Parts: sequence; structure tokens; C-alpha cells
Amino acid sequence: MTVQEVRAFNRFYTNLIGALDYSRHLYTPYTLTEARILYELAHGSRLDAADLRTSLHLDAGHLSRLLMKFEKDGLLTREPSAEDARRQRITLTEGGREAATLLEERSLESVGALLDRVSSDDRDRLAEAMGTIRTVLGEERSVRPSSRVRLRGPEPGDLGWIVQRHGELYAREYGWDAGFEALVARIVGEFAAGHDAERERVWIAELDGERAGSVMCVRDTGIPGAARLRLLLVEPDARGHGLGDRLVRECVGFAREQGYREMVLWTNSVLDAARRIYQRAGFTLTGEKPHRSYGADLVGQDWRLEL
Repeated sequence: MTVQEVRAFNRFYTNLIGALDYSRHLYTPYTLTEARILYELAHGSRLDAADLRTSLHLDAGHLSRLLMKFEKDGLLTREPSAEDARRQRITLTEGGREAATLLEERSLESVGALLDRVSSDDRDRLAEAMGTIRTVLGEERSVRPSSRVRLRGPEPGDLGWIVQRHGELYAREYGWDAGFEALVARIVGEFAAGHDAERERVWIAELDGERAGSVMCVRDTGIPGAARLRLLLVEPDARGHGLGDRLVRECVGFAREQGYREMVLWTNSVLDAARRIYQRAGFTLTGEKPHRSYGADLVGQDWRLEL
């Protein structure tokens, strides 16, 4: 691949999505950069200017001017962070959330219109190619050329492995107690005891023949026509290979094929890597609630994706 080919692709894609045309960007008064800031604030938890600057790679002065503009327009408020008085916590106002929601709706419509021109077979190829681009050019570029990824159904011992690895990893990485492992055991036990084999499924991800991740799709009993994504896990040594994105895409694609109208999930705000995977898959945050669970003070989050 040559530099010219990369530049040609960049010109093609930015023109395709109208990124350079201020008047065409989702037909809203916001530039692409402004829209990204509103998106991050709407989908993030307890963000400050430093978080935005890091995640969006923006110049501090440019970001400050945009935040001042949003504050003047009544889209956000800023106050000293409770954790660090030198930082400012940024919160969207009701007007800011309405603007972010409009942008999200316009974005979904725009991408939907783009995909309407693509056949179902080509959509799979397109998703795979986009996943490859993110993996190769993303922040984690350590994918081994010889690595082989495979998704499969559960085999004997896999369900127990899901419980074990959730308990071990969340205790080690977040300090959660056995209450979380007990929750995972109940979820897995209910699935094993009886599930709809046609409309509910578990996937195990393998990397070079070793178990490296999991995800589950089940029917949500409280929301008619909804599927629930559960137990997304990627082993630490397997991170950076796009496994999380691939597992979620597989889960969403299955739910869509089975005729579910929407997919929902519940997670906690401290799980930053998982949240970014859900955002890339198109999920939107619909609610947050503080709770005390697993020996820790947490903020639970509900996410939703229209299928």
C-alpha cells in the first residue's frame, strides 16, 4: 500500500460522508468537531476538559473556546471536579442533551441511508474491513500477523470458564467481591438450565486456539421484542485484537437476524473499554443510577440499540 492510496481513500470517504461541508454535516448548526464533543459528553460519565482533550486529540486552546461557546449557548455547565479541584467537570444541560440526541438521530439516519445501497453480503465485508482498519491503525497496534481469531458456540467447560474468568478478572482489575461472580453464575446457570436455542446464544472467542472472550444474547423478559447483551469479556492478553468489537457485532447481527426490535444492556461506568465498544456498535446511553454492589460504589448504566 502506498501513501497515495491512503490519501485517495481519505478523500473518497470524507467526501462520501460530507465531513468537509459545514452545511451538510447532519444538517445541524454544528461542525464535525462540535458534534464529537457533544457525543462524548452525552455518552460519557463524569467527564472533564482533560478527558475530552485526550480522547479527541484536540488542542487545549481550541477545546476551551468550543466549551465556552457551548456554555454561552446554554448547552453545558462547568464546575470544579469533586476529585480534583484543578479540573472542571462538564455536564450537558437539557438543551445540550436535546442537541446531542438530534445529532445522534441524524447520524443514524445518514448511516442508514448509506447502508441502504449496500447488499447484506457486502455489509458483512464492509464491517469486517472497517474493523480491520480500526485494529491496524488504532491505538493498540500490537496484533500479531499470525494470530487467528475464531468465534464458536460453547463446548463442555466453557460456561464454567465464563463464570471463573469474570470472577477472577473483575476482582483483580476492579476489586469487586464474590457478589459479582455469584451474579455471573446465576446468569450462566439460567442459560444452561433452559434457553431458546433458536433465539438465544453464547459465543466463545478463540485467539490462536485459546479461549479469549465471550458474549451472550438472550431474550429480555421485561421489554417486549428486545434482546439483551450480557457477559462481554475479553482476556487481558487478547486485548488489542478487536475481539470485543467482533463479539458485539456478532451478537447484534444475530439479534437482528432473529427479528428482535432492539438490543439493550446494563453495565457500569467504570468499564471504559466496554463502553467504547458499545458506542462504536451504535448503542446509546439511556439512563444512569448510582448503586452499591460487589463491595464498591458504582454507577450503573443502561444502553440501547435500535435494530
